[in-house]
This record gives sequence, C-alpha cells and structure tokens, in this order.
Amino acid sequence: MTQQARQLAELQKRIIASQCCPRLVRYCRKVAREKRAMFRDQKYWGKAVPSFGDPEAELVILGLAPAAHGANRTGRMFTGDRSGDFLFRALYQAGFASQPISVHRHDGLTLRNCYITAAVRWAPPKNKPTPREIEACLPFLEEELELLTRVRAVLALGSIAFNTYLRVVSMRAKLPPRSQMKFGHGLSYPLPNGLPRLFCSYHPSQQNTQTGRLTPQMFQSVLSEIKMFLRSDSGMAS
Repeated sequence: MTQQARQLAELQKRIIASQCCPRLVRYCRKVAREKRAMFRDQKYWGKAVPSFGDPEAELVILGLAPAAHGANRTGRMFTGDRSGDFLFRALYQAGFASQPISVHRHDGLTLRNCYITAAVRWAPPKNKPTPREIEACLPFLEEELELLTRVRAVLALGSIAFNTYLRVVSMRAKLPPRSQMKFGHGLSYPLPNGLPRLFCSYHPSQQNTQTGRLTPQMFQSVLSEIKMFLRSDSGMAS
C-alpha cells in the first residue's frame, strides 16, 4: 500500500469514528435499530459511511449523502439501493467499475480510475442535511481532495454536491463568478490553478430515474464526455 493509500485509509477511519453531526448520528443509529422490514435480518452499518475507490483515480464522483436503508445499512457509498443500482450499472458499462451490481461492501466490487465520496457522511432524515451539517463535513472532503493527487475530473451528482465542491475549491483558487457557473445536467466547467474540470449530472435518485428526469442514456452521455476528456491532451494538461 502506498503512503497516499494509507493516508486515505486513515482518513476513512476518522470519518467512521466521527460524531460531528449529532442529529445525523442519532438518526442513523435509530434507523439501524428499527430497520426496514425487508432487511430485518441484516445488521445495519448505522454510522458515518467512508468513501471508497481507486487512490490513483482521475475521476472523483461526489454525491450528496448516504441513504438510510442503502449505505447506512451496507456501509458503502451508493450500495444497496436503487440509486446505487443505477450508478454502478452505468459505471460498469463505462469501464469504471468491475461489476454492474452493488449489494454489500464485501461483494467484490472495485472501482477503476474512479473514487466515490459524498458531501455529507451520514444519512440525513428525508435526504435533507442542514447547511450546518454540510459545513461540518467539509473538512473531510477538503482533506480527501488534497490526498487524491491524480484527479483531473470531478462529477457532481446534484446541485448540493456541485455547490459543496465549489465551496471547497474556492479556498484554493479564485473561481469565476457564480453567475457563470450554474448547475445543470450535462454542463461542465474548466477551473483555474490546475483544478480538475467539474462535470454535472442530476443525482441518480429513485425520484429522478423513475420519472425520466435522468435516464441511463443521459448519464452515459456524461460519463462518455468525461472519458473523452481524460483521454484528451487538454485532460492530460489539466
């Protein structure tokens, strides 16, 4: 294991042990005790969910937060719910994941040239963290991005992830006015000071995918654009 990988692993241990969002800690423990009927025989994770993926990744995918009966149950980001089913199938088809199905953190899934993290590390009630809870989790993301030294593209899933990422990198560079950087599916932005290019997608929530707001074709289009960017000379130079 490289020093970088060890540092990332140590960071994840600190995230798991953290209790910097007391409301979310209580909620996750409550959900883990009560469980959903269909998962009553399973042991829930019930605490902060670590990031995972390739420490040498060129692509970082930034989500919002774990799901109460998804990652809060399985212990791995986007694992065990409909959002994860959608995301990992797409990542597998694009070559970023070793398999199209994600059931549990020990199911053998690995990511290739890709790393998945989130703005908030605990499952929030109704999938709505407070601004203070997002603020409390910012140092985790900031440290993670510093350790992921080969990243050249960031994919923000949803507007909260988009805004959170811009908030973190605004500490490292003077960004264009926000009026010139609005969230929208399929949009992307070059950032100054050698920062990764920022790509946008609607979040693969069940609401978005079932209503057709986000289709597999739409998501694959964004992933294809990212792959082209990473292969291009401009990607190599960023």
